Amino acid sequence: QVQLVESGGGLVQAGGSLRLSCAASGRTFSTYNMGWFRQAPGKEREFVAGIRWGGDSTYYADSVKGRFTISRDNAKNTVSLQMNSLKPEDTAVYYCAADQLRWGRGPYAYWGQGTQVTVSS
Repeated sequence: QVQLVESGGGLVQAGGSLRLSCAASGRTFSTYNMGWFRQAPGKEREFVAGIRWGGDSTYYADSVKGRFTISRDNAKNTVSLQMNSLKPEDTAVYYCAADQLRWGRGPYAYWGQGTQVTVSS
């Protein structure tokens, strides 16, 4: 089992950048595939980015491709999401997720509590 805690959200102007981090508990973080999802008000949760347990493969939603980068540091039990060229439509609560078998769009077994990202126009 793994517990996930997101951080790094906040308010930023359109065109700006933010870096989200997700800290994972446990000694087996390196065996988990990780993903980032987001949920805007009134909308369903959607996939943003995923990375395999070894960091060798990544996958992005078309809406963020070229602007967001997912990465992980297995020595520090963290996964990050660098978000550049932010747009107002990126405003959402961002969630970190983990699963030992599935990756990409998931589904994922474990979820964090989320961190709010607000992009002003």
